[in-house]
Amino acid sequence: MKVLLEQDKCVGSGQCVLAAEAVFDQRDHDGIAVLVDENPPDDQRENVQHAADVCPALAIRIEG
Repeated sequence: MKVLLEQDKCVGSGQCVLAAEAVFDQRDHDGIAVLVDENPPDDQRENVQHAADVCPALAIRIEG
């Protein structure tokens, strides 16, 4: 699985971090999401899918 994050769409809500803290974090200065692991293990798939589903900006995509 590959996770794609479009930071220019991110509104800094932090929902992705709450859903998948092993995969996402937020920058301290503006709250924009960052990928901690763009190729997380399959046991994170459900969390990453949830993060994508709850992202208000639709900034997260999953490939594979």
